[in-house]
Amino acid sequence: MKMKNDQSPVRSLAMGGIVAALYTALTLLFAPISFSQIQFRISEALTLLPVLFSSAAPGLFIGCLVSNLITGQPWQDVVFGSLATLAAALLTRRFRGNLWLAALMPVAVNALVIGLMLYFVYGLHPYISILTVGAGQAAVCFALGVPMVKFIRGMGVTLE
Repeated sequence: MKMKNDQSPVRSLAMGGIVAALYTALTLLFAPISFSQIQFRISEALTLLPVLFSSAAPGLFIGCLVSNLITGQPWQDVVFGSLATLAAALLTRRFRGNLWLAALMPVAVNALVIGLMLYFVYGLHPYISILTVGAGQAAVCFALGVPMVKFIRGMGVTLE
């Protein structure tokens, strides 16, 4: 079975696995700031990779799921946080033609889903949670993710 641009299923699976491993490694390496009230989950910069290749989306989902399981997050974060990452990755891919709009997708989805999850699980103020999660997500996506995508594009690397 051939994939778009002759990308083999094995290569696609491998790329997704690499993204999942990188996401997990970065989350664990920066755990003290990945799980604070104002989250700066450095691994979330990778949520812009679907702009470059579609197999990043399932890799991000698996990476988030594994990270949340390993760090002992509540089941709500494991389930809804991972699904939010998947939804954000798919939306990022959908809006890949506009890098700034694509970068807004993980910010908006995670601010809403994780912000509300923090309200329901920990009783934190919903608006403050949405704003703090969104602020941390925006900082990582726009300050790290956008330059990362521009750098990879500038190198002329063909991922798909």
